[in-house]
Amino acid sequence: MTDLKIGVVGIPGKWSTEVLADALEARTGFRCVVDMADAVLDLENRTLFAGGRNLCELDGLVIKKISQDYSPATLDHLEMLRVAEACGVRIFSRTRSILGLVNRLSCTVTLANAGIAMPATCVTENVDEALAALQRFGSAVFKPLFSTKARGMLVMDADEGEGLLRQRITEFQDENPVIYLQKKVRLSGRDLGMVFLGGEYLGTYARVAQTGSWNTTILHGGKYEPFEPDGDLIDLARRAQAPFDLDFTTVDVGLTDEGPVIFEVSAFGGFKGALEGASIDAASLYADYAIAKVSP
Repeated sequence: MTDLKIGVVGIPGKWSTEVLADALEARTGFRCVVDMADAVLDLENRTLFAGGRNLCELDGLVIKKISQDYSPATLDHLEMLRVAEACGVRIFSRTRSILGLVNRLSCTVTLANAGIAMPATCVTENVDEALAALQRFGSAVFKPLFSTKARGMLVMDADEGEGLLRQRITEFQDENPVIYLQKKVRLSGRDLGMVFLGGEYLGTYARVAQTGSWNTTILHGGKYEPFEPDGDLIDLARRAQAPFDLDFTTVDVGLTDEGPVIFEVSAFGGFKGALEGASIDAASLYADYAIAKVSP
């Protein structure tokens, strides 16, 4: 057992947060779960307190969940953690890496610039242009720039009629000033989560729709299943996560008639899918990885 002090940034009481804190405590004897909603940053004194503890004095912090829901406030929490990082605390994954992922558009642009195959995508603030893109695509998924597990996403079909579609797009824009839409691809009710630790491939699980929902997320009734990808698919996912320099991530991959596409690279990765779908104890592996990185 080491005497390192490595905390977990997450949601107290949530399974993935607590199982990671358990794994670190078992190895170090130290437990610290940080809810960034309670954090206080004092720039004059260069401190970042949460739960009565100065996070700037820790050896490391593993970010499992930065906030309950993605929003622009998530970026603020990451900026606060940059102070601890500047004080020498090793953050997993580094704040600059996560900052490039929390906003869906930032993630998409990085993937596109790296030449990674994705569904056709249009981003605009112009309702007419969004409607024109939808008509080209035939069917599209409208996505908030800050969301997880398909929250806030809407599917629209070109055959709904121009008047109704214009109204629906305008209503979507009321909540999402920048309109982001992707062509809806045929997935046969299944997509993949491909797991990486320190850039190394660990395994893959499938998310399988069970309720007739257009998406496969567990939030909407999907379930996890094992999946064995071929080498080309592993290589695609590895290339997709590489530009972000993440310590732990899950790459979301769709298998279509035209070939595989990348939906997104997760800022934090999924523990439950890895465990239930691929028998990967990600919490234990991540704890060992973090300890090795901060050990003298």
